[in-house]
Amino acid sequence: MRPLDGITVVTLEHAIAAPFCTRQLADQGARVIKIERPGAGDFARGYDERVGGMSSHFVWTNRSKESLTLDVKNADAKEVLGGLLSTADVLVQNLAPGASARLGLDFETLSAKYPKLCVCDISGYGGDGPYRDKKAYDLLVQSESGLLAITGSPGAPAKAGCSIADIAAGMYAYTGILSALLLRGRTGKGSHIEVSMLESMVEWMGYPLYYAINGQSQPPLAGASHATIYPYGPFPTGDGKTVMLGLQNEREWKIFCDGVLMLPALAGDTRFASNSARSASRDALREIIVDEFSTLTAEQVIERLDRAGIANARMNSIEDVWNHPQLAARNRWREVSIPGGTVPALLPPGIPDGCEPRMDDVPALGQHTAAIMSELGYTSDQVEGLRTAGVI
Repeated sequence: MRPLDGITVVTLEHAIAAPFCTRQLADQGARVIKIERPGAGDFARGYDERVGGMSSHFVWTNRSKESLTLDVKNADAKEVLGGLLSTADVLVQNLAPGASARLGLDFETLSAKYPKLCVCDISGYGGDGPYRDKKAYDLLVQSESGLLAITGSPGAPAKAGCSIADIAAGMYAYTGILSALLLRGRTGKGSHIEVSMLESMVEWMGYPLYYAINGQSQPPLAGASHATIYPYGPFPTGDGKTVMLGLQNEREWKIFCDGVLMLPALAGDTRFASNSARSASRDALREIIVDEFSTLTAEQVIERLDRAGIANARMNSIEDVWNHPQLAARNRWREVSIPGGTVPALLPPGIPDGCEPRMDDVPALGQHTAAIMSELGYTSDQVEGLRTAGVI
């Protein structure tokens, strides 16, 4: 038995934030009915063709879902939506601002008809305020939230390499829905969950916000190094590779000098007497570290770091991650079907012991339309008529 077996989620979603949320609900056993535009579908289907002709974003966020094509702006779609929502537990939507209200899918309207329905609205900036109607793509929210101000190198700010603002919003939507379902179990009533990408990212920016509170300077751009802790980041080795390492306290600093750099006297150098001092003198300290590491291979450096108990990591490529020995040893990969083949998929983190997560097919556009319409009581002739009319 999975935690969300028996829970039905209807989702009007596109791109990443909402699909990432609902895929995790599906992982936990929920039935997720994804409503897509007839003929086009979720526009993330067209981002690329890297995975057997399918989009990499879409394959990542849409396994284990049922695809129903429905033109929600068509008047005849209202009855179909009503039939779906009458038995659903959760509605998720990340339509354009104001669109759900115009369609009668706002929480106030729906709760009067379906008092047990939990409704989750995901948007860029929230349902009100001066930014409500601004378009909010992941990069733009990374910029608005201040992430770009602390990421990259001096003179070259950089965005996170994955859709971190979408992921943040999707995670808060996911946990918010789980909380709403728990609350419904106590009160019998559904809840309204509102998640904005901006607020999700600003929550994740808590450390730099507090670091720069009351007009103090913000963390400097430090590339792949830590902005305020040193040494903490990438260092080249003699074989042309890169090793990441990080120190957290003075005990580790002394061990690092003794057992990694083989320079025990360095621990007493006043230039490096505290983390703040080391951070301020990072150029001089980096030169010392790079000089020692230049005589060693990456594996030899890692061997020294491991022996000394200093945190470290390899600078892995994407191919390295596919073949990561830790993931293989823990049997974390499964196979998921896509139209025309299969792809590996990582077991979702955090599934309770004894539960096998749901990891079903990535759906083709409209793959489940006929079956779902039949469940709602439509005959094959009615389905064909709605299809001809462009409703489904």
